[in-house]
Amino acid sequence: MTEPETAVDTTALESVLSAALEVSVTGVEPLGDGLNLVLAISTASQGQYLLRRANPPRETICVNDVETEFEILRRLEPTRIPAPKPVLFSADESVVGGPFFVATHLDGETVPLGSDLPERFQTEAARARVADELVATLADVHAVDTEPFDGVCERYTPRELVERAVGQLDDATRVTGRDLPRLRAVGDWLLNHAPAPAEATLVHGDFRPGNVLFAEAADPHITGVLDWETAMLGDPLVELGYLLLRWRDAGDARPSLDGLEARYDDADALADIRRRNERGLAPFTAAPGSPTRREVVAQYEHRTGRTYEHDRFYRGYAAFVLAVVWEDLYRHRLAAGGAADGEPYVEYMSLFAEHIVDGRFDL
Repeated sequence: MTEPETAVDTTALESVLSAALEVSVTGVEPLGDGLNLVLAISTASQGQYLLRRANPPRETICVNDVETEFEILRRLEPTRIPAPKPVLFSADESVVGGPFFVATHLDGETVPLGSDLPERFQTEAARARVADELVATLADVHAVDTEPFDGVCERYTPRELVERAVGQLDDATRVTGRDLPRLRAVGDWLLNHAPAPAEATLVHGDFRPGNVLFAEAADPHITGVLDWETAMLGDPLVELGYLLLRWRDAGDARPSLDGLEARYDDADALADIRRRNERGLAPFTAAPGSPTRREVVAQYEHRTGRTYEHDRFYRGYAAFVLAVVWEDLYRHRLAAGGAADGEPYVEYMSLFAEHIVDGRFDL
């Protein structure tokens, strides 16, 4: 179990939450302590809640603060999007070391980066259904009325997103001291090839199998969309490209890792990267039953009436921004005196991004 970086007086917290929620809080258990401190809140009669408080890295990686995320969840309540129901926001930093919000707990299971689907989904029909659920839910997010989110979510064009990511990269490398010429070159390509601003929809910002919950049943069904800290108003195709980054077609070429393996001697990291390079970021997408990237695009186009163009930009941006986020997280580990184990991952995703924008990894 991961312990919180900030010591939490669980007895005092239980007392505060019992009063605020008007329920009897019976326990507090840490669930995660990455970008956010996440605590499970058990009650005597009202089920379980989750508490989220931002950790320092979240404040630098271009995401919303916890109050904004709470307001986004409030505006999602009347929509068809299955998101946690916001219950309480508190700016009192004395309770858990910073502002926090409490939302309802949703049942279900995520599919983390690099993981296979649960055993119950290991059929061709189930894999097809998983893809259909992901595309349908993404289309529903992009169909939400944007008016309630004006003034709450920031609005970005594709070029502005690249500019923001380049600025984030600058901030990170000032600490890590790395040049990252391949990643810089991809950033330059993206700036020169950003499509003109199109319609702006609600964009989750991190829509992937690891941020949706699947019901614990034989038939794949999404029960929740989590982690709205990256939500914004912008080009919905940016988000489709982000999902497609994780889609592996059976005949895809694998980038050569020779240069990477010559520069680094972290055996565990290199073994993990080789596995991801061979199997993909979401291995189930190349297994029988899963649609190809083109078929995923066709499903999305059919559901939304949009046309997906500029694939190299959208998937290239997805790989670029993921590498930038990993470099920023690496920066924070270094600043905190942690292990310098992020470098090969950043360079691998930079190589991946380069292959996309160069056309060696086309749709």
